[in-house]
Amino acid sequence: MAFRVAFIQYLLVFIVAMVGLTRPAVGQAQRAVEIRRYAVEQVQQGVAVDKAFFYVINNHSLTKHDKKDGRQVAAWQDSTGLLKHMNSGLVRGNTLICTHSNYPDVPMSSSIEVFDTRTLRHVDTHSFGLMPGSVTWADFYRGHWWVAFANYSNKASAEGRDNRWTMLVKYTPDWKAVESWTFPAPVLQAFAPYSTSGGSWGPDGLLYCTGHDKPEMYVLKLPDRGSVLQHVKTIPTVSEGQAFSFDRSVTGALVLYGITRKGNEVIVSEIR
Repeated sequence: MAFRVAFIQYLLVFIVAMVGLTRPAVGQAQRAVEIRRYAVEQVQQGVAVDKAFFYVINNHSLTKHDKKDGRQVAAWQDSTGLLKHMNSGLVRGNTLICTHSNYPDVPMSSSIEVFDTRTLRHVDTHSFGLMPGSVTWADFYRGHWWVAFANYSNKASAEGRDNRWTMLVKYTPDWKAVESWTFPAPVLQAFAPYSTSGGSWGPDGLLYCTGHDKPEMYVLKLPDRGSVLQHVKTIPTVSEGQAFSFDRSVTGALVLYGITRKGNEVIVSEIR
């Protein structure tokens, strides 16, 4: 009798093990796999992308490049001295929307600067003025603007705030603030001593963010309750922090354009 019980137990364990071997793995870790990279003359802050071109964002300048070979086809340089620190970019239609701040000056002030993608001519501006943080990235998603205001835990900190004061603000299309959220402690620790430098909503309804220099992407979601974003997972990347863009002209894949400042390169990768 004891032998029969033991045999049945062994058989059950064997069956469970076999099922586990044949069942697809659940929750496998994602990572960014490099597709290609482009060498450019200079890349400081980030990159934006549309169907045919990518746009390199520097503190006071922009360059436009053909996606086929990386060839530069247009450039823009601020000749007024009014722009200090552009951060990230987003292509909407025929416009390139760039975030801008007076970083590292205080008190912190920020703006949105708009360019024509065809010529890189500056065509519009929206000033946030003085805010408790510097605008580092903006995205347009589900009929609203989503804007990150960064704070820092180093010499760039201001008015007694550290990077825990970093926040995401939701605006109407005419820039009326609706809601705001803070970032979760584990992600702030990963950002430290800096803050979020890039961000965009993914096709899965999750928010993807990068920090200042780590080759990581932090995936977040809005909370069911409360005011703190929820950390879903962290994805290793090839590009090293800073502002990035998803190539929304690609369907069926999550293709990421990021940068590395070490070699002045734009890196294209796919999150798998």
